[in-house]
Amino acid sequence: MVHERPAVVRLGLRENAAQFALLVVVNAFVGAMVGMERSILPSIAEQEFHLAARTAVLSFIVVFGVSKALTNYVAGHFADRVGRKHVLVAGWLIAVPVPFMLMWGPTWNWILAANVLLGISQGFTWSTTVIMKIDLVGATRRGLAMGLNEFAGYVAVAGAALATGWIAARTGLRPDPFYPGIIFVAIGLGLSFALVRETSSHVALESTSTASSSNRTSPGDVFWRTTWTDRNLSTISQVGLVNNMNDGMAWGLFPLFFAAANMSLERIGTLAAIYPATWGVAQLVTGAFSDRVGRKWLITGGMWTQAVAIGVVIRSSTFVGFAAGGALLGIGTAMVYPTLLAAIGDVARPSWRASAVGVYRLWRDLGYAIGALLAGVTADAIGLSGAMWLVAGITLMSGVVAAVRMDETLHFSTA
Repeated sequence: MVHERPAVVRLGLRENAAQFALLVVVNAFVGAMVGMERSILPSIAEQEFHLAARTAVLSFIVVFGVSKALTNYVAGHFADRVGRKHVLVAGWLIAVPVPFMLMWGPTWNWILAANVLLGISQGFTWSTTVIMKIDLVGATRRGLAMGLNEFAGYVAVAGAALATGWIAARTGLRPDPFYPGIIFVAIGLGLSFALVRETSSHVALESTSTASSSNRTSPGDVFWRTTWTDRNLSTISQVGLVNNMNDGMAWGLFPLFFAAANMSLERIGTLAAIYPATWGVAQLVTGAFSDRVGRKWLITGGMWTQAVAIGVVIRSSTFVGFAAGGALLGIGTAMVYPTLLAAIGDVARPSWRASAVGVYRLWRDLGYAIGALLAGVTADAIGLSGAMWLVAGITLMSGVVAAVRMDETLHFSTA
């Protein structure tokens, strides 16, 4: 493990406020990169590349989800071995070509290739900002830390989605909506390279003060614990996968569903922004709230709220109804998202926590690919509404599994 030790290493949000705030800003630019696509890429697929099948239209989410998921796993492993900052900077370097490929790619395969790079970049950058914030705050206030992290990322997703929808309505689908991506990459890379400091020394400090901490846990053991054998970690991974499965559905099908209801590009951009904006802002409350009331029932209730929200969208036919469903979906997701990451921090030991986060994010972000494939195939077979109802049902059952199988992890102690 690489150690870049400052003069004094202390754990805590207040003690590391400057670095923590910097990482929040960096993660906002990470979120903005993926937000560029949120409102207009399905329309580009249909209008510029003439893709008719929903499975083909949603293929960009599949390649994004798979590449991000696999990179999450590698990022956690590399973060433990070579240091967090190196992984973060590498992620930004990989993102450099993405805006140009989205602006000028002559075929749909170029768009898919851009999304492979975007997924790899997101896997490195977002995973690392999560891990570094957990490192800095130590054992307390993890929920608040994750709420702040995800707030920044998803408010930026919403802002970028709103901006690209607004630009596209006035200048066309390409290239103008993707010009801001060049600025996002330049600032994110510059801040990460010049100002972000390594946090591996904070991990070492927490490890020395944590009873029974072991550095001998193998990558294979961490993988199987987080995937199956540990009932808490594996339930967290299952919920994360289903959460991102319905997010992948929303990303791909909601713009098409809104367009079928005769919403304009500008209104579709606004609707695409309401969901992640609500999600982002609400996490300021839900992350900290989980530090007080616990993780389990926020996670369970959040999944049930998401299922209801998808039903509200399906049953609506007006802008107001779609907006209400999107806002409710954002609230449900906010109950789940930072709480899952905080629960990983509760259960995993400092010496293998980054790897556990990587495994969790592997399964969670495979949900994008699974959701896009499931939604695309089902939409081609039985229509948009049928595909959305299926995802709502799976989301509801995921909450039931969490209610039955998961323990409360706040103040949890693992052997």
